[in-house]
Amino acid sequence: MASSPYGLIATFETTPSLYQAAQLVRDAGYKNWDCITPFPVHGLDGAMGLTRSRVPRISLCGGLTGFCTGMSMIWWTGASDYKLIVGGKPFFSPMFAFPVSYELTILFTAFATIGGMFFLNGLPMHYHPVLKYEHIVRGMDDQFFVVIEARDPRYNLANTKALLEKAGGKNIKELEA
Repeated sequence: MASSPYGLIATFETTPSLYQAAQLVRDAGYKNWDCITPFPVHGLDGAMGLTRSRVPRISLCGGLTGFCTGMSMIWWTGASDYKLIVGGKPFFSPMFAFPVSYELTILFTAFATIGGMFFLNGLPMHYHPVLKYEHIVRGMDDQFFVVIEARDPRYNLANTKALLEKAGGKNIKELEA
């Protein structure tokens, strides 16, 4: 039984060639594709047409939740659960609640950031079809790859392969899912 195709992978030798290929694939209208590089390439996210990450919004929500949790916890303790006046101190004062709120803001922001990053990246992912490609380890050393997934609406084996050849891709192979 043959497995279904995952997509196409093409090899690029230099950073400029990868950058130009990314622009070409983006301009062709592909949405489900990625670049594999051995190091961060400045401006590649723009060449790929990627929008800004949603992780900062998730982090902000975590921070606000932590701050509100800290303030609410101190308010509940002082004004409702354990009413005790010590030295004329009010039942609740934001000044006294700030250290706890500050620490919970940092803690909840960290957890939200890590959780949001894992969720948005689909992690943990213990296996990926690209790992079947025999030369993928070169993507951690000295080569660059563009992978276009078969689930992309514009994917057509012949047309996509022609596009990668036009972009200067070498050793274009079909990946199995």
